[in-house]
Amino acid sequence: MCSKRKTCHGGPSQQEQDSPAVANEVFVIDEEVSHLTRLKSEPSERTRACLHAGKSHISTFNLLSSRESNRSGFGRFSSADCSYALRKHLPVRGPWCVDNMDCAAYISQFSSDGSLLIAGFRGGRIRIYNADKKWKIHKDITCKSLRWTVSDIALSPDQQYLAYSSLSPTVHIVNVQNALKQSHANSTDIHEGLNFSAADDESSFGIFSIKFSKDGREIAVGNSNESICIYDLGANKVTERIQAHVADVNAVTFADESSDVLYSGSDDSLCKVWDRRCHKRTKPVGVLAGHLDGVTFIDSRGDGHYFISNCKDQTIKLWDIRKLSSATKDCTPKAYEWDYRWMTYPSEARFLKHPYDQSLATFRGHSVLRTLIRCHFSPMHSTGQRYIYTGSSDQCVYIYDVATGNVVETLKWHESIVRDCSWHPHLPTLVSSSWDGYLVRWEATEDDDDPTTLNKGKQKMCPEGYTFTL
Repeated sequence: MCSKRKTCHGGPSQQEQDSPAVANEVFVIDEEVSHLTRLKSEPSERTRACLHAGKSHISTFNLLSSRESNRSGFGRFSSADCSYALRKHLPVRGPWCVDNMDCAAYISQFSSDGSLLIAGFRGGRIRIYNADKKWKIHKDITCKSLRWTVSDIALSPDQQYLAYSSLSPTVHIVNVQNALKQSHANSTDIHEGLNFSAADDESSFGIFSIKFSKDGREIAVGNSNESICIYDLGANKVTERIQAHVADVNAVTFADESSDVLYSGSDDSLCKVWDRRCHKRTKPVGVLAGHLDGVTFIDSRGDGHYFISNCKDQTIKLWDIRKLSSATKDCTPKAYEWDYRWMTYPSEARFLKHPYDQSLATFRGHSVLRTLIRCHFSPMHSTGQRYIYTGSSDQCVYIYDVATGNVVETLKWHESIVRDCSWHPHLPTLVSSSWDGYLVRWEATEDDDDPTTLNKGKQKMCPEGYTFTL
């Protein structure tokens, strides 16, 4: 396949400027994805023409004035116009407290409609909050047969059932829409167990990643058995078992609404693409090389082409599955031995490059240490997916501009690792979950009268230090 032209933008983040090596590094991105990102997040050509704006900045006032006077002839904003106006109001004010627990917060996820926020904590607690009712607790779940922590959670597409995993081969499912506010596993509520182990498994394994298919009929998991498993809920059994990688599969997700294509990421540093329509389902349709260490998380753009991956090499990479390699090139530089669970990343390794890097762009600035830190695309509705945001082991949330590679915002308040964060699908609200036990929200506007406002001095260190990982 012919390579596409690449465009250069921007410069390093403030944190990156500390290193001479990266201070001279120019951000490079594939021209096609840069163009598509700008199309979805900047004013349309018709809007610019009617305002005689060319490529210059357009104020929100001028956008509104143009719409009210119907200069464009549409009488309304295009989706790109909406994204352009809304992305000027990023959720960077605050934070305000959603919850304060005595154990580390590992996961935070909004439901697809934004009405619910689900958070997972170490110690076997999951809480579901009603975002439309001032973050009141909708359901408080005490998990069953938990090993170490809640490793992942997934809400079914109809928002009826929640699946949760741990460092065991069993995923549990609980009804989150029944009348019970307190859900204690098999005491006040049924937590049905789905067994992902095979009869010939010689030892137990842990599950790191779970996802519902878009129709809610299947659950895909990635695990420490180096495999991907698909569980058919109707048949009540594992129907596909793929020996996917040669190390832990830390991340698995469906590419789009069809659920035919899967992406996976592993501690073997590779991302792989699996097409379930192919005759040989146990073989990937392609491999994407470029990372230099274990992949911690994958998020799909939802269009069947692009996804991002977070990695222990301290980078996020953007990928296009149309640039797949059919074979794995065993040439990942491994010049430095280190353990991300307790060591800092070797400074000499920070700017090594993979000789066959297939990624479209690389984002640097955040830190991935001690746990499987997660990254995401910003919402389509409010930003046109203009941004990538991620937790970080340096206690911050980073927001990157996809088109320029710049860190546009750094959210600082927590006093411990921010493992996950979630941007509301429609509103300028972002929630971060940290090992300090806090679940906090960031907004686009100030509200000094809100009693849940958190000030400096209210922070706390990780309740149990930095001794645990996942």
